[in-house]
Amino acid sequence: MNIGKDTVVTITYIVKDMEGKLLEESDEPVSYLHGGYDNIFPLVEQALEGKAVGDQIDLKLQPADAFGEYEDDLVRLEPREAFPADIEVGMQFVGSPVDGTEEMLYTVTDIAEEKVVVDGNHPYAGQAVHFQCVVAEVRAASADEVEHRHAHGAHGHHHH
Repeated sequence: MNIGKDTVVTITYIVKDMEGKLLEESDEPVSYLHGGYDNIFPLVEQALEGKAVGDQIDLKLQPADAFGEYEDDLVRLEPREAFPADIEVGMQFVGSPVDGTEEMLYTVTDIAEEKVVVDGNHPYAGQAVHFQCVVAEVRAASADEVEHRHAHGAHGHHHH
């Protein structure tokens, strides 16, 4: 079966930076609903269109097509007392920006006496990346999956 709209695609992937350093790899296969539902980088989805099990893609993605451009205004200074005592650089937590839009993942980048610097950019924002993946499985999505616009993971999926 080939990948097309409303198929559930399972891939294993590796993301490297342009120097070939491994940034991220799938611990276990990842499934997504194919068809422009924004469940995966759009360029990856385009590249996977029409592919079948065992096919491999290898893409270079610009920052805007991957984890986003680096935005300076997502870096914020917060009072030290707003954080737990055992805070460390590299810890991540979810917070909502000042204007209260959507919640974002912040990474602690610096800790001073009174202040903590947090960065709302994705750790790989601003980086062009090399995305390689292998198609592990392709199946037709269930009506339920299409309705909810994403694939059900392997866990907790009940067959009726």
